[in-house]
Amino acid sequence: MNSNRVFPAAKALFFVAFLDPFTSRALAADPWVDYEGSEGPGKGKHIVLVSGDEEYRSEEALPMLGKLLARHHGFKCTVLFAIDKKTGEIDPNTNDNIPGLDALKTADLMVVFTRFRRLPPEQMKPIDDFLAAAKPVIGLRTATHGFQAAGKDDPYARWDWQSKVPGFEQGFGRQVLGETWVAHHGNHGAQSARGVIAKGMEKHPVVLGCEDIWGPSDVYRVRLPLPEGCVPLVLGQVLEGMKPSDKPVAGKQNDPLMPVAWTKTYKGASGKEGRVFATTMGASQDFQSEGLRRLLVNACYWAVGLEEKIPERAKVEIVGEYSPLPFRFGGAKRGVKPADHAMPAPKSQ
Repeated sequence: MNSNRVFPAAKALFFVAFLDPFTSRALAADPWVDYEGSEGPGKGKHIVLVSGDEEYRSEEALPMLGKLLARHHGFKCTVLFAIDKKTGEIDPNTNDNIPGLDALKTADLMVVFTRFRRLPPEQMKPIDDFLAAAKPVIGLRTATHGFQAAGKDDPYARWDWQSKVPGFEQGFGRQVLGETWVAHHGNHGAQSARGVIAKGMEKHPVVLGCEDIWGPSDVYRVRLPLPEGCVPLVLGQVLEGMKPSDKPVAGKQNDPLMPVAWTKTYKGASGKEGRVFATTMGASQDFQSEGLRRLLVNACYWAVGLEEKIPERAKVEIVGEYSPLPFRFGGAKRGVKPADHAMPAPKSQ
């Protein structure tokens, strides 16, 4: 039998996968996506980015961020998603299934953008182990209320955003990131946010080159002052409308300004301390702001101890296409699988 006649498509796929490692990921059946790092300061560091929220399109934002961290800065990135157990498709409304969290065993940094996830114990355990080891954490927007107990007997209920467990009050948000969910401070969907570098923080490595930060998502309210050890880097100016050219709102909404990005540390089970960067910005549309993308890239460098390697203006050009959908409940694109977020091949020079 002539295999060249019987299996031409299979052979073609084999050779494409062999010649182009980026394309090979598009053929994978994994319920996550991996981006191997190129050459760069992040080479040898592994970042796991955990998406899963119903409103702010984390399933779009984190693959985009992972691609540019891998392509431009050398980090190996693994992006995880909320997955429909029946179809294998990305479904932000599936709040009890994020496959691939075992990748945290080899991770140097966890980037979290989840909302009210009720994960089973076998999926929460890698997160709990990561936190027990006090490894670096970055939290975006709804990560302040990223987890919810999966029933009264959940062994990881201490990470619930409303936790009353002694020593873990208000869970992951308050204890690790520095704040849990409080309220919208700007008028949601009507007042956008301008990021303003906090006075005295202009030379902090995380804000290098971040002079223009704006996003259509509103400012979140936090309780002032933030817990001891939190260092506000960026303050959120509430704008009158949904354009970056809109004026700041006059009056008490902007007096004082709410922190929208800060650093801190947290303690693991052994007493070791890990670095934390938290921002209440980060909707997928917010990442159309070059300044916000650079803020997150810089934060990744800082979190893993590479702050001396942060460029004056880190490269944050988007890899491939990025047309984020508007933030809203029920607004996720249907029929998307993780492999659809595979890294595009580099453009020919």
